[in-house]
Amino acid sequence: MPSTENYIPRLKTHYNDVARAALVEKFAYTNPMMTPRLEKVVINMGVGEAVGDTKKVKSAFEAMTLIAGQKPVVTKAKKSIAGFKVRDDMPLGCKVTLRGDRMYEFLDRLITVALPRVRDFRGLNPKSFDGRGNFAMGLKEHIVFPEIDYDKVDVIWGMDIIVCTNAKTDDEAKELLRHFNFPFPE
Repeated sequence: MPSTENYIPRLKTHYNDVARAALVEKFAYTNPMMTPRLEKVVINMGVGEAVGDTKKVKSAFEAMTLIAGQKPVVTKAKKSIAGFKVRDDMPLGCKVTLRGDRMYEFLDRLITVALPRVRDFRGLNPKSFDGRGNFAMGLKEHIVFPEIDYDKVDVIWGMDIIVCTNAKTDDEAKELLRHFNFPFPE
């Protein structure tokens, strides 16, 4: 992210200048503050191989730090499960919550750089909304992000990306994400 003090991310500017007005017009909001907006983006990496080798979580942690631009939190097992060889408090993955400018920067990189690099990509599933305006998607490879050096990757991790909005319905949230150029099929 550029270090200038008055820098505003491209997607945030687009939201303020174009998307808000279009959403107010489409859904006929009486108050401009009723317009849906992005609240946060949560990125999660579950590392199943961490049961046999805890260094795998460290590798996923470093990759997520590069992708998100902020330090993730290591997620740990809440209870022991003998069948999966999981002990209580064992590190099993990592997650990070992005808000504000970092959230907009991440979404910009996701939409313009990472998703076009996904093999056999046919658009995002429009049924992946939860009924309350939040959208969840999964990526099978973390190497689609430009921050990851492909030559230094030992294991390819998958990740879950959840985009949380304050929209009341899925239709409002879908329209909001369409204005951010999320590739939903028509």
